[in-house]
Amino acid sequence: MDADLPATAPPIPKRRPKPGERRTQILQVLASMLEQPGADRITTAALAARLDVSEAALYRHFASKAQMFEALIDFIEHSVFGLIHQVVDAPHPLPPPGPAARIASLVLQFGEKNPGMARVMVGDALVYENERLTARINQFFDRVESSLRQVLRTAAEAQGSLTPTVQANAHASVWISFIIGRLHRYARSGFKRLPTEQLEASLRALAQ
Repeated sequence: MDADLPATAPPIPKRRPKPGERRTQILQVLASMLEQPGADRITTAALAARLDVSEAALYRHFASKAQMFEALIDFIEHSVFGLIHQVVDAPHPLPPPGPAARIASLVLQFGEKNPGMARVMVGDALVYENERLTARINQFFDRVESSLRQVLRTAAEAQGSLTPTVQANAHASVWISFIIGRLHRYARSGFKRLPTEQLEASLRALAQ
């Protein structure tokens, strides 16, 4: 045996995640599992296996799977409404097709870039989960619709409408239906039919 050969190196110990790092990792892996087309109910056992940890390790960071989904919804709300508020609070009017179209674009682009989140947004990932999660997603879209009503009412008033609130309510209902419909089609097609498909032309048609 060659005496100059180095001794076998000791195994490198696994680095312990920093506080909050494992929690983020759990959510990232859950979102990636939701991106798999046709994925059925995701169990904590499957999630733990993907992370190479025990289920008990998951529950050290989240009290339940519902709490994991709530954290995903928190991320969706923070990301989307941070952008929507910039549109609503813009100091100058946006050019045609206007702020409602910009809001629709932001929501659809977010869903397209985050397929797993899109499945949460349309409720597909929540079918077997706690009912309060579906209620939160419904509230999310209610808030989006409220933002649409706000910008559409401002536009109607600027155009001299005699019934700006009625007009804004009706138009906001159409816009939110378009947004939800595009996200549903995206999820149900296995993420093949992009929500931004022919988006500019569709938004111009809605804005007429």
